Amino acid sequence: MILKLIIVLAHLQAILIPILLGIKSINKFNHIKNPKLISWGFISLGLASMFEMIDHMQTEWIYIDHSSIFNWLFYSFLSIGLTFLSISTIKNKYLISTNLLSCVLAISSYWIFGKSLTVGFQVLISIFLIVNWQKRFKDWIFITYPIFGIFLTTFLGIKLSLSDNQIWHVFIGPSGTISVLSFYIVLNRSRKKLQEI
Repeated sequence: MILKLIIVLAHLQAILIPILLGIKSINKFNHIKNPKLISWGFISLGLASMFEMIDHMQTEWIYIDHSSIFNWLFYSFLSIGLTFLSISTIKNKYLISTNLLSCVLAISSYWIFGKSLTVGFQVLISIFLIVNWQKRFKDWIFITYPIFGIFLTTFLGIKLSLSDNQIWHVFIGPSGTISVLSFYIVLNRSRKKLQEI
């Protein structure tokens, strides 16, 4: 009972923090090429967590590796959020189109080819995000995104899948939230640097 409550709280924070950061980002990062996409990127990540939470409610909070409408919505909004954050910083129309195409393929491949291809496209989206943001911001704090948002969440997810021990479930949401916070910190630091010039 206590573990289930902790899992619920871990999921709630993964919904609320990105959505609050999205709201806080409205009209804040106007030094970025497409500042509105920043807010929508954060909100989309929060919505992804919400759909994941709804999916877990269907399985009584036990992690099950399965396909469902809510699991698809989780992957879809995760792809949308990461894509919005990625293309918010770039001007090149070809790169924007490539990012958007990867997002569409991630969303559509879930039902056609399965989750593994969707995850493959999300890896591509994450690579675009890392390259675009590193080029734009050159901020060492951004290293927390691949560490917490990719490697650690993947490691914890694998541990959860292989062991069926739900304790691993508690750490996945907060790990993702740390990576989302790193986006906001990098954006805030870039804004402050610009104001100092």
